[in-house]
Amino acid sequence: MTARPRLSDAALNRLPADIARPGYDRAESRIGIVHLGIGAFHRAHQAVFVDDRLAAGERDWAILGASLRAGDTRDALGPQDGLYTLSERDGAGERLRVIGSVSRLLVAPEAPDALLAAMASPQVRIVSLTVTEKGYCHDPATGDLRADHPDIVRDLASPGRPRSAPGFLVEALARRRAAGIAPFTVLCCDNLPANGRLVRRVASQLAGLRDGGLGRFVANEVAFPCTMVDRIVPATTPADRDAVAARLGVADAWPVVTEPFRQWVIEDGFPGGRPRFEESGAELVADAEPFEKMKLRLLNGAHSALAYLGYLGGYRTVAEAIRAPGFEPFIRGLMDDEVTPTLRVPARTDLSAYKAALRQRFANPALHHRTCQIAMDGSQKLPQRLLETIRERLASGAPIPRLALAVAAWMRFVTGIDEQGQAIDVRDPLAARLRALADAAGPSAEALVPALLGVREIFDPDLAADPRFVDAVRTALSTLYRHGAGRTVARYAFRPEA
Repeated sequence: MTARPRLSDAALNRLPADIARPGYDRAESRIGIVHLGIGAFHRAHQAVFVDDRLAAGERDWAILGASLRAGDTRDALGPQDGLYTLSERDGAGERLRVIGSVSRLLVAPEAPDALLAAMASPQVRIVSLTVTEKGYCHDPATGDLRADHPDIVRDLASPGRPRSAPGFLVEALARRRAAGIAPFTVLCCDNLPANGRLVRRVASQLAGLRDGGLGRFVANEVAFPCTMVDRIVPATTPADRDAVAARLGVADAWPVVTEPFRQWVIEDGFPGGRPRFEESGAELVADAEPFEKMKLRLLNGAHSALAYLGYLGGYRTVAEAIRAPGFEPFIRGLMDDEVTPTLRVPARTDLSAYKAALRQRFANPALHHRTCQIAMDGSQKLPQRLLETIRERLASGAPIPRLALAVAAWMRFVTGIDEQGQAIDVRDPLAARLRALADAAGPSAEALVPALLGVREIFDPDLAADPRFVDAVRTALSTLYRHGAGRTVARYAFRPEA
């Protein structure tokens, strides 16, 4: 069988008429954004907004995408001139669009000098990031830089050849400062509370370890607007690649699959200028915190609960889990009874409609969003997705049964053994340590709960010592061990205080 030709600039005119493609001459666009962490989420979210603006004539905002670890994205998209396909799917079908906003691709470990040169260029006015929660080399419990993190130790020893995202930010800003070039705006697009302020803190702390003046410069002279990003983007599968190729008539080595919904809330603080994202549906606001908390706690918190409980219950996708007996009312109760009272709802937001839409999005049958994918890196996600909500509930004297069950399900998950006695592939920076604690504790809630609550990178001492939290998690974990995830979810859905 003859291999299909690859997607490329030359192939665009041969695509079927129903395939949307870049509505501009890509050769006329200029790089104005460097993006660190060019994974599937960025390509399905921010890069699509940028593609919209390039098509509207704002040609100074093309993207240089950099991978901080592996070269797989560059290897896939490089031969395609940076082009890739966006597949939007729901129950009504699939819509394909070729995205052209990524003009250049680099792999940081292979070309650190080229990446730093691009970041230090006056033409680049925004450096955006999606490096996941673990990519900021910080302590999730405190928000501070981990100066003992191996990548940070290396970056301090060799600042001109950084390895971490904070290391690249600080070195590029140092070079711009030395050359008298205004700093770029740092635009964090990861699911972190007050993400811009957190990255400012981490970057200024790293800069301060290098030089006090540089630390003050990063803290006081660089803009770090906060953002809230929302779009569900499951991992691309071989079947997805085959389906896209069949529609295009050419091969795309790495399309991205997503839902029709997208949301981007951005604090409007860009001293060097920005694309007119608001004309493509983004919301430019003075304060992103209410939006960010609403999304982190309702969507991401519920997603994590579904991931751990669903996986333990034998459901491999979110859509399967939310449709299983008891799961939808459990998630509805979690949202309505335990999360909603902690929120400051943004103006003009219909919260009931927002929550209903979230549950409908979870149930999208066309997205095969795997529970194991969402369950990854739980040690980095729990603090902002679940624990902050728990802390606020306890401070007001309110109960936390469903939130505690979500934490208990994470504990059960990181033991590495599922309810059928099969191994779980736990992918987490602390996986080995968590597994060792679980092995020592054995399948006992009485032993496992205090062992895992002692992990200070996740649980701060005050929360870990609160008897209301400890008792609620221990009760939930005991119920999981005794009855399994399915029956436990049904019980907590309708009688959480029983």
